[in-house]
Amino acid sequence: MRWRPTGAPVSTSADRVADTAGSEVRCRFAPSPTGYLHLGSARTVLFNWLWARHVGGQMLLRIEDTDRERSQPELIDVIYESLGWLGIDWDGEVVLQSDNAGRHAEVIEQLLATGWAYRCDSTAEEIAERNRIAGGPPGYDGYNRDRDVSADVEHVVRFRVPEGGSTGWTDLIRGDISFEHANLEDFVLRRRDGSPMFIVANAVDDIDMGITHVIRGEDLINVTPKMLLVRAALGVEAPLQFAHLPLIVGEDRKKLSKRNGDVALFNYRDRGILPGAMVNYLALLGWGPPDGVEVRPIREIIELFDISAVNQAGAFFDVKKLESINGDYIRAMEPAEFSQRCSEVLADEPWADLVDQSVLAAIAPEVQTRLRTMAELPSMVDFLFLAEPDMDDAAWQKAIVGNESASVLLDAAVAAYADIEWSATALHEVTLAFGESAGLKLGKAQAPIRVAITGRTVGPPLFESLAVLGRQRTIARLVAARSRI
Repeated sequence: MRWRPTGAPVSTSADRVADTAGSEVRCRFAPSPTGYLHLGSARTVLFNWLWARHVGGQMLLRIEDTDRERSQPELIDVIYESLGWLGIDWDGEVVLQSDNAGRHAEVIEQLLATGWAYRCDSTAEEIAERNRIAGGPPGYDGYNRDRDVSADVEHVVRFRVPEGGSTGWTDLIRGDISFEHANLEDFVLRRRDGSPMFIVANAVDDIDMGITHVIRGEDLINVTPKMLLVRAALGVEAPLQFAHLPLIVGEDRKKLSKRNGDVALFNYRDRGILPGAMVNYLALLGWGPPDGVEVRPIREIIELFDISAVNQAGAFFDVKKLESINGDYIRAMEPAEFSQRCSEVLADEPWADLVDQSVLAAIAPEVQTRLRTMAELPSMVDFLFLAEPDMDDAAWQKAIVGNESASVLLDAAVAAYADIEWSATALHEVTLAFGESAGLKLGKAQAPIRVAITGRTVGPPLFESLAVLGRQRTIARLVAARSRI
C-alpha cells in the first residue's frame, strides 16, 4: 500500500473524460430499505457515484420501497444517513418506486395488449407435477403461452420470451455477454396479488428516469437479459450500459454475507473507522489507481476512476487492510480535528466526566501515531483519567507476577523517579540506567512499569505518558503495584 499526500501531482484520464457523454450520463443507485446498508451496497453506490462524478454526469437515487413491510420511514432514513456518512451526494429529487405503481401497472397492461405478455394461472405445484410427468427440467414449462387465461381467475402475468435467438450486451467490465432465449423461461412480470416484479419495475423506472448506466453486482447478471427484453418489447431504443461488479468475498472466498462476515456498514463506523478511510478502501475493492497509490484524497480517486478498469475477480474484504488505511487517515488529521474526534469518542465512556481536556490534548499527539481505529482510543488513555488503572489480568501475570525482576525494577523506579526532572527525556534516561544495572534492555526494564501505570502491556509511549500523568500519581501507582507482589 502506498500513500500520496494531498497536494502532490496526479495524472488524470482527460482523454477518457472527453470521450464520455458527460452530463448525458445518468447512473442510479436503487436500494431497498433493510434497516442497514451492507458493504456490497455501499461499494455499489460508491462506484456509481465515482463514475458519474468522473465523467461529469448525474447520480440519481431511487428507493425501491414497494415492499410495504420493509419500507418504513425509519428504514429509508438509514439509507440517507449511510450516504451522508460516506459523503455521497446525488442529483435531483429522490424517486420513490412506490410512487410509480400506476405506471408499472400500465406498462404490464400494454405488454399484455401487444402480446409480449400473457396470463398464467398455473401454480408452482402444477408446474412441478407437469415437469415430473414429462421428465423435463425444473422451472416454468410454457404451458399457458397459447391459452387464453381469464383475467377473473387468480393468475400471474408472464413475459413471452422469443423462442429463438439471444439477448446480449457488452458489459463495461466483463465484455460481451449473451443469453440464448431457449435458456430463459417466461419470467413473471406481475405477482398473483397484482404487485409488479423487480424486473419490470426497474426496467420502467430506468426508462422514465433516463438512466444510461447501471452499475451493480454480478449476482444480477442473469436479470439483465430480462430487463433488456422488456425494454425492447416497449420499443425503447435508447442504449443502456451495464457494468457488473465483482462480488465482495470473505476469507473463505465466498460471497460476504450475514453468515460469514460482518456486512453492515455502520458496524465499522461504530468500531472507529473514519468515513474517508471507508470510502477509500471500498474504492479499492475491485479497482485500483493506475499509479499504484492506494491511499489518497477522494477528489483524486474521482479523477482516476475508470469503470472499465474494474477487475472481474471477487474482491476480498480485508479488515486488516481497512484498519491500516484508517490508521493513515487518523495520522493525516490536523491536531485540532483529531482532538475534537477524541473528545467525541470519549464522550460515550462511563468515565467521560473525568476527562481533563488539557491532559487529553497533551497525550493526543502520541496516541494519534499509534491508533488504527478510533475505537482503540479509550483503552489507550483511560489510565490518565481513572483513579486506578483498569488492570488487564493477563498483562499483570506476564509482566509482574511472572517476571522475577519486577520487584527490583518497581523499587528502582520509585527511588529514581522521586527527585529527577519530570520530563520524558529524563524518565527515559534514568529507566535505561537502572535497567542496565539489572542486566536488562530498556524494553524489558519498562514492561512492569508500564503495566503498573496503565494496566496494559501496550499503549502510547511510556515516558511521554508518565510525563503527562505526573510524578505523584506515577509513584503512587508504582508503590501500589509493588505492594501487591
